[in-house]
Amino acid sequence: MDMKKIEAVIKPFKLDEVKEALHEVGLQGITVLEAKGFGRQKGHTELYRGAEYVVDFLPKVKIEVICDESVVERAVEAIINAARTGRIGDGKIFISSVEEVIRIRTGERGEDAI
Repeated sequence: MDMKKIEAVIKPFKLDEVKEALHEVGLQGITVLEAKGFGRQKGHTELYRGAEYVVDFLPKVKIEVICDESVVERAVEAIINAARTGRIGDGKIFISSVEEVIRIRTGERGEDAI
């Protein structure tokens, strides 16, 4: 079986909805990282003690999920539906192949380790 890694960079306040949506698809294990970044959004200008400065990096959350290839489309759909606000900065999803997964505790490999 082919395994895939889905990485989604989303707005932080959408995390709970996305987590719930992935759970409904049957995915239980996810990794969540706090991230900062920008795309077309380019950050914004703020005023601090009378001086303007640019906040380049906006707070984001990165979710990583490893799953069987057969689940990828449903997982991606779940992420899109839960994370979309329709405004700039909703994020991106990246999908890549995973060569191997190993559960440290048992030594299980592949799908058994997910």
